[in-house]
Amino acid sequence: MEAILSQLDVTILGCGSSSGTPAIGCRCATCLSDEPRNRRTRASAYVKAGGQAFLIDTGPDLRQQALREGIVQVDAVLYTHPHADHLNGIDDLRAFCYVKQGPIPLYGNAFTLDNIRERFGYALLPPSRNWDKPVLLPETVSGPFRHQGVALTPIPLRHGSWPCLGWRIGDMAWLTDLSDIPEDSLPLLSGLKLLFLDCLNHDPYPSHLGVNQSFDWARRIGAERTVLIHMTHKLEYRALGAVCPPGVEVGYDGWRACL
Repeated sequence: MEAILSQLDVTILGCGSSSGTPAIGCRCATCLSDEPRNRRTRASAYVKAGGQAFLIDTGPDLRQQALREGIVQVDAVLYTHPHADHLNGIDDLRAFCYVKQGPIPLYGNAFTLDNIRERFGYALLPPSRNWDKPVLLPETVSGPFRHQGVALTPIPLRHGSWPCLGWRIGDMAWLTDLSDIPEDSLPLLSGLKLLFLDCLNHDPYPSHLGVNQSFDWARRIGAERTVLIHMTHKLEYRALGAVCPPGVEVGYDGWRACL
């Protein structure tokens, strides 16, 4: 039976690019800014729906993000792709396995889960009596499915030459790290109330959306509210917000919404 999503809570754990902001060794205005919304950890989200708690990706800042937001429950992880800034915090899942004294399912496409099996095979083994390692259950998905009654929809995207996924839960979708949205994926994004959308920097980039491309996709998808994520230090919070069209806003670490 599908869970009725009477409430969906979303938190941006991180809205930064692979380098984070401030970037190491950089003295630009954004990196030196006192504006707290310019401090960006690597891109990830935390979604609570139908009594279940989902992580979208496990970046290298996961421990810091979880402590900052007081997160103790993770029931499943939804992976977008296997780049380091979205995957390499996977070992921090051991704390959540320990708390629940149980394994955590991982959902993703075959490309991502094969990478996890190759690089993090130790995390896919049965538990020890001490739960001193992550105990993870990878499951390849290629279309809509349910986790404990909650409907989850993977959204096929292109990230340069890589096949990656966005994720839709209820009326919310998280689309990070993309350069193109295939035509077949657009119907999966209809009727959104809340869209999180990749926006790397001002200039076009081979595997990401630039600012104007993000604005174009936001208009085409037509969500009630679009929040920009996965930004480099080249995008200053207030300056970018000043040029956003109606219905589009700049995300920041700790941003929350309840649908």
